[in-house]
Amino acid sequence: MTAATLAPPTAKFRDPQVTAKGERRAAVALGALSTLWFNTGTLCNLTCANCYIESSPRNDALVYISAAEVREYLDEIARDALPVEEVGFTGGEPFMNPDMLAMLADTLQRGFQALVLTNAMRPMMRHKDALAALNAAHPGQLTIRVSLDHYGAALHDLERGRGTFETTMQGMAWLAAEGFRINVAGRAAFGHEPEAALRQGYALLFAERGLPLDAADPVALMLFPEMDPAAEVPEITESCWGILGKSPDSVMCSSSRMVVRRRGAEHAVVLACTLLAYDPQFELGATLAEASRPVPLNHPHCAKFCVLGGAACSR
Repeated sequence: MTAATLAPPTAKFRDPQVTAKGERRAAVALGALSTLWFNTGTLCNLTCANCYIESSPRNDALVYISAAEVREYLDEIARDALPVEEVGFTGGEPFMNPDMLAMLADTLQRGFQALVLTNAMRPMMRHKDALAALNAAHPGQLTIRVSLDHYGAALHDLERGRGTFETTMQGMAWLAAEGFRINVAGRAAFGHEPEAALRQGYALLFAERGLPLDAADPVALMLFPEMDPAAEVPEITESCWGILGKSPDSVMCSSSRMVVRRRGAEHAVVLACTLLAYDPQFELGATLAEASRPVPLNHPHCAKFCVLGGAACSR
């Protein structure tokens, strides 16, 4: 079947196979599963102004995943000899999940690299003794990525609430003093500054606070594009790869998946990526084997964040 024989849908991002113009939509095959994410639950200690997953102290659309459920997926990795190198934990705020330390310990004991996304505030600090012990027992395996929207307190607090900047900086100071590997996640368009200016601002902050972070390193400081679902973005067709000079292998869903537990669901499910937790078309199955099928890029985030923005949530 050719693109010319396909009837175009009535609007963008409606048909997983065809764009609004009737062209074949790009899809991304899973090459090798190198990163497996677990969403620990959407509950968070903060209500941010622009949270892509709408986390808050009241949103439990994704409930706390359990250590037993995580263990099942880690067992599947071992049983099927999957090439997973890194296990990531995101939320919500992961350290609000009562099983977080158990899940992290299981991950590290199995030899995986572990990545935890956190605001480094009170939920993390409540576990500081156990967390420090895990880091000491597994040197070089654990990375804590801290959300710091801007290098200035005013803009960061505008997004996350008054006083959150200093509280997060205190958490980062503790992580640095304990020898943790730290990364920072910032926002590329926050304050409408060019990337070079943003990185310079973060560099000055890190130097002032004595934090061992290289702001020029795109992994140590990841600047994520904004995700506005109302923004006009192009659909990605099969021909776009050549036009853009990009490969499907550069997109997150070519190498990662995310596990979530929905409120009221009987079991956890595997999603195509970390960004599309609420769109049912990106729910791929209950097991990693079921979730190994290709992912049509049928969402604005696929275009703006991943293909055009070039962002990736893992290393």
